[in-house]
Order: sequence, then structure tokens, then C-alpha cells
Amino acid sequence: MPRPTAAQLAYGSATVVLATLSMLLLSGVTSVVGIAVIALVALCLGVLVSVKAAEPRRSPAARPATGRTDHATTSVASDRAAGSPSAETRVPASLRR
Repeated sequence: MPRPTAAQLAYGSATVVLATLSMLLLSGVTSVVGIAVIALVALCLGVLVSVKAAEPRRSPAARPATGRTDHATTSVASDRAAGSPSAETRVPASLRR
């Protein structure tokens, strides 16, 4: 297992501290069990944040711009590659001359 980077440690620690303080202030819990539960939840949240910080981000160029594909072009190209004679009959009548 690789060692955590400095950024992971900083994000995780800051998350634990800030989450613990904010949950304690907002909830008003005074019992030992309540404080322990809040600390455990904050610790789990900090681990989750530090693990997510380690995931590589995808570059915007790797995603398609519109999220759509041209199915007509794809099917005609695949039919031509397969040698199918029906590729020419798929042209709509409005485009034929």
C-alpha cells in the first residue's frame, strides 16, 4: 500500500478537525458517548476525503464534448467495413437525388 502524500494528510486532518468542531457545536452533545460517535464519524469522513484526494482526475479531452454519438455514421461505417450491400439503402429518401 502506498504512503499517503502530504496533500492527503492535510486534507484528511483538516476534514477531521473541522467536521468534529462543527458537529459538536451544532449538535450541543455533552455526553461521552455522543462525543465519541461524532469523533468516529469525523474520522471516517477524513479518511474518505483523503482517499478521494488520491484518485487521478480525468482530463476534459478524454470525455466527448456533447456526450452523443452519430449512430447513422457508425452503422454505415461498420456496414461498409463488413462489406454489406445494404449500407447504401439506409440513406433517407429526402437526401437521395
